Amino acid sequence: MRISCAAYSFREALTKREMSLSDFIRLCAELGLDGVELTGYYFPDTNRATLNALKRECFRYGLAVSGTATRNHFTHPDADFRKAQVAHVKQWVDIAVALGAPMLRIFADQGIPQGYSESQAYDWSRACIEQALPYAEAQGVVLALETHWGLTADAERTLRYIRDLKSDYFGILLDGANTRENHYEMIEKLAPYAVSVHAKTHSRNTRDEFFELDYERIFRILRAANFKGYVAIEYEYTEPALPAVSRFAKKLLALRDRLR
Repeated sequence: MRISCAAYSFREALTKREMSLSDFIRLCAELGLDGVELTGYYFPDTNRATLNALKRECFRYGLAVSGTATRNHFTHPDADFRKAQVAHVKQWVDIAVALGAPMLRIFADQGIPQGYSESQAYDWSRACIEQALPYAEAQGVVLALETHWGLTADAERTLRYIRDLKSDYFGILLDGANTRENHYEMIEKLAPYAVSVHAKTHSRNTRDEFFELDYERIFRILRAANFKGYVAIEYEYTEPALPAVSRFAKKLLALRDRLR
């Protein structure tokens, strides 16, 4: 396994322009990480010169671009809107290629529209991914579906996509914190299909109480599933990001090395 960090971890500083993506890349190198996940929300633009500069910065610091990520909405009831969202994901496949990123994080949905069933929303979502997949395959980019509430709120819902979308360029971005119950069971069921993993320090239980996730247990589950990819820190807890991410990075790196 390799340890990365998602730019989303520093969303407040990046949004306020107190940190640039170049600053983020340099920080990840200083923390001894293996890679960076360049969340698309914080790009100043997607001009080729900007993408080339980000790729060059990563190369300078010896960091892989473990992936990039976009926001998409595949469950909008308007068919033309969904068609535009498929085009948007294809555009981000091209951006991933320019960055040298082997993986693009996508979402299944942005909620089930009022007045429509989960089954109908799933059909829309699956169809959109089916339409985007041939393009991703041709460009050599894996579409990684994040477990992110809604249609991917638990293992059983998420596994529908694995059963229906049979492609070497489709898999799960496993975020075991994005559920309210059976966290470790969900991770165990989905780990064989994970192409990347998000690591949060904490999750919530069914009583909406925070608890700290057990990463020795999680890493052992991932190892048992023969997962060898990137575990990207995605920090969301209440402590300021810089000290928390620094401490968490050291913890995950040490744990990874100890369990080898």
